[in-house]
Amino acid sequence: MTSPATDSPVNRVKDALHESERRFSAIVSSIPGLVFQMHMTADMQIVFTYLSEGCEALLGIPAAALLKDAQALFNAMEEKSAHQFKQKLQQSARQHSRLDWEGRIWIADWQDMKWVNIRATIQALGQGAVQWDGIMLNISQSKQEKQEIEQARKDLQALTAHLNQAKEQERVSIAREIHDDLGGNMTAMKLGLSTIIQQIESGSPVDIEQATMLQNIINQTFDAVHRISGNLRPNILDLGLVDALEWQVNQFRKQLGLAARFVTNCRDLACDDDKSMALFRICQEALSNIAKYARADEVHVELLLREQMLLMAITDNGIGIAPADKIKPNSFGLRGMQERAAALGGECFVDSPADSARGTLIRVQVPV
Repeated sequence: MTSPATDSPVNRVKDALHESERRFSAIVSSIPGLVFQMHMTADMQIVFTYLSEGCEALLGIPAAALLKDAQALFNAMEEKSAHQFKQKLQQSARQHSRLDWEGRIWIADWQDMKWVNIRATIQALGQGAVQWDGIMLNISQSKQEKQEIEQARKDLQALTAHLNQAKEQERVSIAREIHDDLGGNMTAMKLGLSTIIQQIESGSPVDIEQATMLQNIINQTFDAVHRISGNLRPNILDLGLVDALEWQVNQFRKQLGLAARFVTNCRDLACDDDKSMALFRICQEALSNIAKYARADEVHVELLLREQMLLMAITDNGIGIAPADKIKPNSFGLRGMQERAAALGGECFVDSPADSARGTLIRVQVPV
């Protein structure tokens, strides 16, 4: 039986207060950040009156140290961030508006820079003083992801601009070839045939030398048509990806005099046009880069089929590629290869060969 003393109004208030504090502590401890209460006096002095247990885990500053000296928080902030935070505090205090700020804080003990977001509501305490009740969160990961997305967007814009420029240059080149080669040849054929027709109509003997020259022009025209159409879509791809890659490697070896070889475990591979063209162009770009920059004397191209994944590896023993060169804004060749692989649901990696101290390995994997 409960005694009157233990069931008094005072005890009930104490129990309710204790339960409220317990719930508050449970809620605060489950929040992935720092809960705080902060005052600003009429003379702009900042004082923390409450800090949750997440203080040191987030800021690297013990709660006791920050309660004693709020300036420790400003000292940890990047200079620009500290200046912006002070401006936000003054604006919030002046307008009695919600505080919302994000900036960078240097954690000296961990040698780590964090992005932190502070959000708090404000209330007036009288005589010019105000109080903020809020939360401080670590947003480093989301900030980094946002920056990576923004950088990826910029890279994609640059790559798109480069591809459009390359497309226009290709169109100009094709137009020039058609005008200069085909147009010139067609004009020469027209004049030559006109002359021969006149000779036949007048009963004069046909000039064999002129007819032979006309035949040569026709042959040159066929060669130009094959060259232009081959640049647009290599005819060798009609034989299949495997034969096309093997031909490409053989042509590379003949043109540069390097030891180049091609190996595969899928001679009878059936590959759709999109994959064939993308892998052919990736190999073409890789071999072109090797010829321009690698200073290699051995090249190895491998096409393998493993567990429904098509793997292509182009390896050379040249001078290799510096890590910084992989992420240069104008590395459109490498980014173009990666974009081609990504368009097929695959990936393209640029590494160093595992069994060599020099050289470059380009690995491409796409699902079959």
